[in-house]
Amino acid sequence: MTSPKDLKKNLRNEALGRRDALDPFWRVEAALEMAETARDRMTIEPGQIVSGFWPMRSEVDVRPLMFALREKGARLCLPAILDKSTIVFRELVRGAPMIDMGFGTVGPHDEAEVLDPQVMLVPLAAFDARGHRIGYGAGYYDRAIARLVDKGQQLRLIGIAFDCQEVALVPDEPHDMILPEILTESGLRRFAPEL
Repeated sequence: MTSPKDLKKNLRNEALGRRDALDPFWRVEAALEMAETARDRMTIEPGQIVSGFWPMRSEVDVRPLMFALREKGARLCLPAILDKSTIVFRELVRGAPMIDMGFGTVGPHDEAEVLDPQVMLVPLAAFDARGHRIGYGAGYYDRAIARLVDKGQQLRLIGIAFDCQEVALVPDEPHDMILPEILTESGLRRFAPEL
């Protein structure tokens, strides 16, 4: 019998293979379409803190989306890797220095203010029609979200992916969280919480 961890690894690899095969020019157009969806369908209060992520490999480039949210008054931040298990979110300010975070991504310099996001754009490798997510396997976001919830932070979690990353069923594990919303090139999907 295959373990949930092995099933997730297989689903992750298959979904990332499909994502990697997407035409790079099409990915740019899809990212711009997602930014338009955000302008039309995402309510952001002025000053609300939104965490995005600097794209790596074939991920959705959320920079147009983040800038669309900034136009609506959002205060932006990006994850910064502190060690093998911890990320914090540092403010993204125009013109401020960026540094290499490893994994092919960058983030604000360590002098940038650490913020607690209220809205999180969450990267993912795969998802299912219930809003279950498969991450990249390191657990950074799971731990960061748990830490923010433990501090009493109310979070709006929005997964970011391409439609081709959807899988039939993500194996459930006790530590898994459901993303209430996932934004893809075909729109913003909202999932009812499981009862």
